[in-house]
This record gives sequence, C-alpha cells and structure tokens, in this order.
Amino acid sequence: MDIAIYTLTSELHDEAAVGAVTQEFLGSLGIEYTLKGNDYSDYGTHTLSVIYVRTGGTEGIFKRLLPQLRQQSQAPFYLLTSGKSNSLAASMEILSYLQQNYLQGEIIHGSADYIARRLQTLQKVQEAKRQLNGARLGIIGEPSDWLISSVADPKAVKTKLGIELVEVPISELLEGIDKVTEGEMPDRIYQALKTIVNKHNLQGFTLRCFDLLTAVHNTGCWALAKLNAEGIVAGCEGDVPAMLSMAITNALLGVSGFQANPSQINPETGEMLFAHCTIPLNMVERYELDTHFESGIGVGIRGFMKEGPVTVFKVSGNLKRSFMAEGELVRNQAKPDLCRTQQIIQLADNEQTAYFLTHPIGNHHIITPGKNRKLFEDFIASL
Repeated sequence: MDIAIYTLTSELHDEAAVGAVTQEFLGSLGIEYTLKGNDYSDYGTHTLSVIYVRTGGTEGIFKRLLPQLRQQSQAPFYLLTSGKSNSLAASMEILSYLQQNYLQGEIIHGSADYIARRLQTLQKVQEAKRQLNGARLGIIGEPSDWLISSVADPKAVKTKLGIELVEVPISELLEGIDKVTEGEMPDRIYQALKTIVNKHNLQGFTLRCFDLLTAVHNTGCWALAKLNAEGIVAGCEGDVPAMLSMAITNALLGVSGFQANPSQINPETGEMLFAHCTIPLNMVERYELDTHFESGIGVGIRGFMKEGPVTVFKVSGNLKRSFMAEGELVRNQAKPDLCRTQQIIQLADNEQTAYFLTHPIGNHHIITPGKNRKLFEDFIASL
C-alpha cells in the first residue's frame, strides 16, 4: 500500500501529548502508511494522500495550505480524525469550507476497523485512477449502426479519466488478418488484434465485430474472450461507453467484466437475464464453444461463471451518468434462442429494474463478480 499521512496540529496543543495520541491512534488501524508530519512538499505524489487533523484550531492552517495543496493534487481531500482534541469539529469546518469552494472532500472517522477499510478502499480507487491515467483505448471501426446512443465525449474522457481514445480503421484489422497465414480463423483474428494493440500501444479497445461476419465469415468472440483474460480490455460492437466501463472495472477489480445485453426483466421480482456471445475466460469456471447466435457461424463462447454475488455497472460516454446495482447470479443457462453466455441475476433491490425501463445508459451493461457497488460509487465520486 502507498498511503501517506500528513498532519494538521494547532500550536496551542502540547506536541508530546498529541504525538502519543497519534502513535496510539494510527497504530490501532493495522495498515501500512508513511507518516509525513507537517511536511507537505510531496503531497499528491503518493497513491493516497490523507490529512490527519490531530486537533482543533487547525482550520486557518489548512486554509493557508490549500492553494499549495490544490496546485500539487486534484484529488479529493481526505480528512482523517480520531475525534480527540476537537479534531472532528475542525474537520467538519474544513470540509464545509471545501464544499463552499466547490472542492471535494470526505471526513474519515469511526472505529479503527472502519477507518482501515475505508483507507484501503480509497487507496484502491486512487490506484485505479493512476492506472487509467495515460491509457490509450482503441475504437477499431465505428460503433455498430444500432448503437445510436452509445457514443463518447473524448474531451470528457481525457479530462476525467486521463484516457485517450484512438480511432483505428477496420481495414487495418482486415489487412492484419490476411497477413496471418497460420491457424484457424478465430486465432488469426486474435493475432491480428494483438498486433494492433502492440502497434498503437493500446491498453484496450472496442471492436466493430459484426463486420467480420461478412468480411471473413467468422466472429471476434474467441479473440475478445482471450484478450480480456490477458488483461487487455476488449469490448464488442464498437460500444465506447461499455469499453470505458470495462476499463474502470479492470482497473478496480483486475477483470474486464462481462459485457452483456439485458434480455429479460421482471420488474416485480428484480430477476434479470443477461446474455452475450463472449465473456472473459478468466471470469468463468468452464466454457463451451458454439456458433455465434445471430449469424449461426463462427465461434461463440458459452461461459459458466461461479454463482454468487455480482454487481452490474455502466458509465455514460460523457461520464456524467453511472449505474451500479448489486445482485446474485442465481444460475447460468444454455437456451438455444439467445446469445451463448446466459446469466440469471437477481437484483438485491428489485426497484432498480426501473432504471433499465425508464432511463438506461444504452443497452450493454457490465457484470462483475462480487459486491462492488460502494467501490464503483467511490470511484465515480472521485472524478
């Protein structure tokens, strides 16, 4: 972990007494950290920078420091407090001042276990943001014609996530496939995509994959499943918001997530069916190969993910909207009249089905293993 803790202390308090409280309080958290004291010269250079408000009467000190701190870091201000020596009251005054000036912040206060978990979560969020900053994500071919709302704002993506969107013509992929002379077509597609990733220094991409059906009489499903398992975000149909959602998921959780369409929704019970013809191979317990559903040709993946807690996630292309809902993967199914990977998910809150029927963010959504709603919320809140 890379957590740096800086301190704010009023001159009116005895340093020896405050130091003893500091040692006891920080020691109770049971986490790794670097105590920087009142030297803020490298504030913002660590993955997570935390300001430990040790006493009251520190509001003016913080106000004087604020221009320097803001110049060094654009991250939210995290104010840690034990509550002793009026430190909580001072933290509340500081946070109020930040909000009056349209700056983000949070007071971290509670039991030692709560504080430790919170700092670990925030460290994970900031690490994910660092990972995404400077990333290059490709758009190989234009978004599929039916994705009339699934577009992105490159400026917002660059400003908020630090991600550069790189357009790659679909002709480059087709030419690359022709150059691969060995192997079956699904593997040739994989090799050609890998070449594009390396050539353009991409950390991920989304592919106008349906063009392959007519151009090479095959699909990208196998290639995407493999590349995602290798840590290269690989999305379907040129859906840029879905690709951004997968990139965030990969940075936070280490898996790209399952890009899928909601196929059936029961608003009364909260049960939903999600389906698609590819899924990252590192997300499934086992898989089978079938044809691509819509075309009946090529290779589709029927993946069977472990039953248990999941989270549904999606961000909009301008990053102004997001959705996250926890639920339970109750079963995988394999009916012939749907895309090959099929998941029945029971949402924890059945009222969240209203989102899909009244104001969805496009059609594709990302399924992730585990209960990750708070983690996604924290990430979005930090942008």
